[in-house]
This record gives sequence, structure tokens and C-alpha cells, in this order.
Amino acid sequence: MPILVTGGAGYIGSHTCVELLNQGYEVIVLDNFANSNPEALTRVEEITGKTMKAYHVDLLDRESVKEVFEQNKIESVIHFAGLKAVGESVSVPLYYYQNNITGTVILCEVMQEYGVKNLVFSSSATVYGTPDKVPIKEDSKLGATNPYGRTKQMIEEILRDVAFSDPSWSISLLRYFNPIGAHQSGRIGEDPNGIPNNLMPYISQVAIGKRQQLQVFGNDYPTKDGTGVRDYIHVVDLAIGHLRALEKVQSIKGIEAYNLGTGIGYSVLEMVETFRKVSGRPIPYELTDRRSGDISTCYADPAKARDELNWQAMRGIEQMCKDSWRWQYHNPNGYNKAFSKQNIRNDRNPVRYAAGFFNV
Repeated sequence: MPILVTGGAGYIGSHTCVELLNQGYEVIVLDNFANSNPEALTRVEEITGKTMKAYHVDLLDRESVKEVFEQNKIESVIHFAGLKAVGESVSVPLYYYQNNITGTVILCEVMQEYGVKNLVFSSSATVYGTPDKVPIKEDSKLGATNPYGRTKQMIEEILRDVAFSDPSWSISLLRYFNPIGAHQSGRIGEDPNGIPNNLMPYISQVAIGKRQQLQVFGNDYPTKDGTGVRDYIHVVDLAIGHLRALEKVQSIKGIEAYNLGTGIGYSVLEMVETFRKVSGRPIPYELTDRRSGDISTCYADPAKARDELNWQAMRGIEQMCKDSWRWQYHNPNGYNKAFSKQNIRNDRNPVRYAAGFFNV
């Protein structure tokens, strides 16, 4: 039966679609393309040699979401769709609460109406806020410190209430740490809008010459070189984690949270040096003051995912940087942001878009 992937044209969503198709799943994508590009879906089909159906639909459009379920016998949902920029969420919190939380509520209501109760939810390690200790376990205290993180934490609570009210639901909450890297083909990768919010795409854009230098916020943390330490995970490992979680929700009921990380922390300067080595490009950087709210060290204890999902990250930091650089080098302007209804529907585009769902 088909798997619905909301936000399937995004960075993590597109890589997950590749893994789903390669494992023989029938994939249906729902995406509003607000911070993604349909070209990613074309390339997913190119990589896999398989086709999928895609709907240009916003989760806030309940009737269009219902039509997707009406037209397809969906078995399970992997839910990526949502706004994700921490800084923007601070500036426009109501926009984030309306989009992320209301969109998820509408999705769950429609799922319930059509008897679809298997869900893998894209959560985030931001739900932990400032950790009391590392490595961080799933039972650590939650306390998101920004509106984006709070939307993830609130959605987790909503989904726990749903699962408690109806034991026939099966839900996995996947708390990502820091996804980086790209598909080894170099055809899909992270393509941020405007100035990157995350470290790796910023480093990549400095290496390719789109940015002059990297700003390193804080060099006086209690770490090996004074810069912040984070748990970076290859996006393909992360995508495979979604397949393991999908298998789990298809086999048992209830709700569980899982950390998806490597369990290893790397500093900002270690990332800069590794990227410089694999790319052969200079990465000029400037040390500046700490940002308010940043923490010194954050990395996962991924043992629960290993024990219960039979999953663990396999790709190391050099592979992550190599794959990020390959994507950036061959796609200096990402997917080319300029697209229109006409070129989405072009017959040469192999992605099978469903008629009537275009609102570009």
C-alpha cells in the first residue's frame, strides 16, 4: 500500500523518498513547495529509476488533503512538512504555530477519518532545549527554547494525547540531531532559501565562493577548541532511520520517541577543517561573540534506536563532508529556485503530478 510523505520534496524528505522507492514502497508526496523545489522529486525518480505521485497541496487546505486520501489507499504517513528556521520562528511565532501545529492537527484528523493510524513524525532534538547532561537520552527533560522547537514539542504532546485516546494508533517521534551530507550521486542535497541557517550549507557556500567567510559564534565554550560541539548525522543514515521507524509502526501499536544521531560530537572548527581537507578549498572564518541561547555541547545517546529500531548511523564525518561538497560543487545554485506552473507540468518532467492540485 502507498506511503504518504508530507514535505517529500524537502532535504530530508527527498532522501527518504529515495530509500522508500529503493525498498519497493509506493510513494505519494504531498508538498506546498514553500521551502522546497519540485526538481528534487524529478531527481529522486532519476536516481531510483522509479516513479511516484506528487500533489501540490498545503496541509492547511483540509479539503485538498482529504482528496489525496480519497484518491489513494494510504497505509502509513511520514510527516516532514513544516517550517523549520529557528531565527524566523522568533520573528513570526504565530506563523510557525499556525503552520506547524494546525497543519499537523488537520493531517491527523484526516488520517483518522480515513482509518490511517500509522505515523512517523519528524521531530527534533530542539525539544530538549538546554540539556542537563550529555549524551542526551529520550527520557531527558524537554524544554524547547524557541518557537520552532516549541512547535515540535507541542506536536509531540498532541500525538501522545491522540495515541492515549485511541490505542489503535502507532506513532514514532524521531528527534533528529544535525542532518548534513547529501546523496552520493550529488543529485539531491540541502538547498536552503537565502542565507543558510545551518553550519554545513554555510561552509559549503563559502567553499564554492557564494559567501565570503563563515562566522563562528563563540570560541570560549568549555570544549576542546572553544567552539560549540554538535552531533552531525548523514542525511542518508537519517532517511534509513525513517524506514526502520516505518517498519516499527506497521508492526506494533503505541507511541515512542527515538533519538537519531551518531552519539559523537564534533566542534565547529573540526567541521571547518574536515571540509577544507575533503574539498581542497579554503574556508575563511571569523570568530565572533556567542549567540544568545546557544549551548556548548549537544549530542545524542542513540542506543534506543539501535535496540528497538535495529538502526544506527554508519557514515562518518569525512563522508558527510565529501557528499555535501559533491552536491554543492555540482549544484552551485541548488535546484535553481525559478520555477512556474508551466515547467512543473512540462511533459518532460517524469514526476507524475496529480491534476487539479496546483496553486503556484
